[in-house]
Amino acid sequence: MAFAMDTLGYSKHLREAGISIEQAEAHAEAAREFIMTEVVTKADLTLALDHLSLQLTVRLASVMGGMLALAIAILATIIKL
Repeated sequence: MAFAMDTLGYSKHLREAGISIEQAEAHAEAAREFIMTEVVTKADLTLALDHLSLQLTVRLASVMGGMLALAIAILATIIKL
């Protein structure tokens, strides 16, 4: 998911803090290009956690199914004895 960054506001804030216009604009552009591409949003995290939860549920269901089949096979073997 894209995350918008207010580069104009960011550079304005830097200029008001005493940074030159060129440096403030360069810093804002670099932050947008290199830092903001790595930012994770709540929606990104929610999607990843939902996917992980689904994978774990499927894996747990298959393990439980295998254990149930094994238990039934053992019980059938004991009954035949």
